Amino acid sequence: MIVRIMGEGQVKLDDSHFAELNKLDDELLAEMESGDEDGFRRTLEALLDAVHQLGSPMADDVLEPSELILPERGATIDEVRAMLSDEGLIPLEPGS
Repeated sequence: MIVRIMGEGQVKLDDSHFAELNKLDDELLAEMESGDEDGFRRTLEALLDAVHQLGSPMADDVLEPSELILPERGATIDEVRAMLSDEGLIPLEPGS
């Protein structure tokens, strides 16, 4: 799967990492709902770091359709809320 992190480019990520990313996504949603700004920031950073650690960066001159788009570092709770689907930022199943 191809993941785009806004402002950082694209990362190729194996679908087997969805469960791990979904845990962070669930934490992020809970922090957003409770208004925990500090927790939100930490978890957003952890989510973006996990994508980079688990995936492989794509060359800047290659542009593939992204199956998943994640917010940039420093995004606000309101900006992330605007990007959410019913399943959060990360779909429950790859390709959904």
